[in-house]
Amino acid sequence: MRSKNILDIHPEVAEALEAGLPVVALESTIITHGMPWPRNNEMAAQVEDLVRAEGAVPATIAVIDGRLKVGLSEAERVALAKASGTMKLSRADLAFALAEGRSGGTTVAATMIAARRAGIAVFATGGIGGVHKGAETSFDISADLDELARTTVIVVSAGPKAILDTEKTLEVLETRGVPVVAYGTDVMPAFWSRQSPHKAPLRLDTPEAIARFQATRATLGIEGGMLIANPVPAEDEISAEEMAGYIAKAQDDARTGGVSGKDVTPFLLSRILELTDGASLATNIALVKNNARLAARIARAIAAG
Repeated sequence: MRSKNILDIHPEVAEALEAGLPVVALESTIITHGMPWPRNNEMAAQVEDLVRAEGAVPATIAVIDGRLKVGLSEAERVALAKASGTMKLSRADLAFALAEGRSGGTTVAATMIAARRAGIAVFATGGIGGVHKGAETSFDISADLDELARTTVIVVSAGPKAILDTEKTLEVLETRGVPVVAYGTDVMPAFWSRQSPHKAPLRLDTPEAIARFQATRATLGIEGGMLIANPVPAEDEISAEEMAGYIAKAQDDARTGGVSGKDVTPFLLSRILELTDGASLATNIALVKNNARLAARIARAIAAG
């Protein structure tokens, strides 16, 4: 029987949590499944440095040899970035990887579970999973949405990934009672693009307002997460009109190739990278960094009370 103490919390993270200092959780599927070596490791190190520069402590979360790591050493991060055959872990298989001594990158859902267990209130990612186009027949809906409904962590993203059906994703989040807050804008961002055709359900303009909103939810006893939709910086975006053609082509290729399940999102992102001659990856990195900055500022506002 494995130990009930399944978290390995990095000393820097543990000290910060004990002292009530701001901590930001970071996912790891962007390292294991989102980018090639060495760009994945370089990006992860840069994001951690940005969080520190904003006055918070980064906690990259991953599973390594059956241990749930909350905060990685440099050697662990490099090994994870170089590894092949790692699992892509969500709620359904996180415990499986731990029980079987496997390694894997944590998705939004799995990272939220670990962050909540460790006592981390804020998590920065690129984009969340959601309702895939054609879900009315495929039933392909990400576990991220249910996790947002049940796990009390603020998730800072650039909105649902633009390969998804944003309208249906917003409907599911509304049904689950998840607040969706656009940061500094009245419309939902579209991952690589600053604007989608969809109005944002809620808008807030400062990290302090986000922290206050979450504190008020806690006072009311409302459990569950909050999704912050943070537009990519204007200088880094690819217009929604331009992206629409690339996304349609990638989705056609996925259907033709019979790609399904967990393989859909990595396939689409990889195909779009090819179609955009690398531009989508540059924008992806920029939006992750932008989200990390905002998440650190929210974590500081929460720590300040």
